[in-house]
Amino acid sequence: MNATPSSTDHRDHTYGTDHAYGTATDGMEPADQEGRTVHLDTAGWGTMPAPVRALVADCASREDRYGPHELEEDLEDILRTEVHERLGALLGVPAADTAVVTDAAGAFDALVSRLAPGRGERVWTTPYESAARLTALYALRDRTRCTVEVVPLREDGDLDLEWMARHIDDDVALVSVVHVPSGCGIVNPVEEIGQILAPYRCVYAVDASYSVGQLPVDAGRIGCQLLTGDGWRFLRGPYAVGFAFLAPRLRAAFEDAAAHRPLPPNAAVAGLNAALAHHTATTATATTDGPAGLAGQGLLPALRAAVEECPGTELIAPGRVQSAILAFRHRDLPAALVRRRLAARGVVVWKTVAQETPLHLPRSGATTALRASLGPDTTPQDIARFGHALREVVREETAAQRPRPARTLPPALAPTPALASAPAPVPPAGPRPRPSARRHLTLCPTP
Repeated sequence: MNATPSSTDHRDHTYGTDHAYGTATDGMEPADQEGRTVHLDTAGWGTMPAPVRALVADCASREDRYGPHELEEDLEDILRTEVHERLGALLGVPAADTAVVTDAAGAFDALVSRLAPGRGERVWTTPYESAARLTALYALRDRTRCTVEVVPLREDGDLDLEWMARHIDDDVALVSVVHVPSGCGIVNPVEEIGQILAPYRCVYAVDASYSVGQLPVDAGRIGCQLLTGDGWRFLRGPYAVGFAFLAPRLRAAFEDAAAHRPLPPNAAVAGLNAALAHHTATTATATTDGPAGLAGQGLLPALRAAVEECPGTELIAPGRVQSAILAFRHRDLPAALVRRRLAARGVVVWKTVAQETPLHLPRSGATTALRASLGPDTTPQDIARFGHALREVVREETAAQRPRPARTLPPALAPTPALASAPAPVPPAGPRPRPSARRHLTLCPTP
């Protein structure tokens, strides 16, 4: 990739397909080396492939040198055409029905703010819904006096599709389902739900932020009218850029709301376009015997075994179908402490809190948890290092928290009877000291 513009005419530098991503081998990270960071947080922030990172840096440099308007002019084909064509191919929809946004939650909020269900009409969500989308749904309820209902779960943690089939009617105005939630790795059956909803008038909205890039996501097969996603997770693009698919009947309402919201930076959009091209090139040549779309080839069972073999850990893995995300906790050790100790050993995982999925984690008994997620660069050696580091952390911290036996004073230092019978000193009056440890506030969902 030529990242240096011409010294005589900067307009000679272009951002076509070759500059955007190079070849599939260009984006491969170096082979596993002793001491390299084990990144198990692709769900939070996927590490950008080398050509994507180089392109974003080049765009920032050119914007600083020539200004944003010159950069926008150079990127015009990407911003107006190429990125939408790639999004359409990825999602199985016409390019004209895609939009580039700053993030998935903002796109969902933009559309929901323009919906007007009738008083008493029903809106469905699930226990796996994110706090951001729940906030938008509760605002819709307060504005229109519709009713928000939560689809129940089966005993195994899967959504109760039979309940949905029995209770669906034309008074259901909106159904919001997350394909893969942020707090655990369950894969919700969005295509089967789409078949149940197809005969009815409701708007079907799917959050694919944590599934696109690691699982096949075809909005046409899902049958939804809105599908949103973030570009910086499993797609491994830059931060502050996402996308949306909108059915034609929702386009006008969405564009009216989006006109009052910030747009993603041009460099980020170019980076997303490069990430999409890189994802297409690598998945076309990859063979997977694990989660679809991952170059890690079946490492989820090994990741799960590494957690289960560590004493005191508990998996948070509801449902029969799992993705490349695994949530867990330790019965005695705080998640924040374990995360910090793992980071000190070069292993990156994410700490999730109950507020992120307030209808699910609190009811499962977890206030905080840890989340590990695979990526295309994850190797078996990474999983082995993670398991070893986790066992070390648990062993050391458990020993540090174990109560120590009381010290026995030698006779020469034993208190005299006079001192032993003296009254204990009275503490001075005043406000009680606040505990130094941080505590988590668990939000209770609105009924």
